[in-house]
Amino acid sequence: MKTETTDNGRLDVWTPQEVSEALAKGEITLIDVRSPEEFTVERIPGALLFPMQGFEARHLPAQGDKPIVLHCGSGMRSGKMADKVLADQKGPIAHMDGGMAAWKKAGLDYIAINKATGAPEVTRDD
Repeated sequence: MKTETTDNGRLDVWTPQEVSEALAKGEITLIDVRSPEEFTVERIPGALLFPMQGFEARHLPAQGDKPIVLHCGSGMRSGKMADKVLADQKGPIAHMDGGMAAWKKAGLDYIAINKATGAPEVTRDD
């Protein structure tokens, strides 16, 4: 994990592998800030949906010591939303570097719609 300093505070940036390992152990809450349409087409198992268009830091779930990690398609939107959380003084917060594209590039499992059947299935890009 690396750390960036923004105008609003310290932002932790996790790699997809770090997110995958922590999610498998139940150590983080992963929140997808993409649109519902994007989430329907492909998503990370266990991620919650909290779309950017209605994002308000005050509505994030209380996690105690369990970090919240945001993600999107490329890392741009999740970085902006994480900085918004810091601006609203609701930190600490983290986001996943590279988003869903980096997750897939790392060969990690995700759920996608099978175009032949229309059913969701666990897949990975090798």
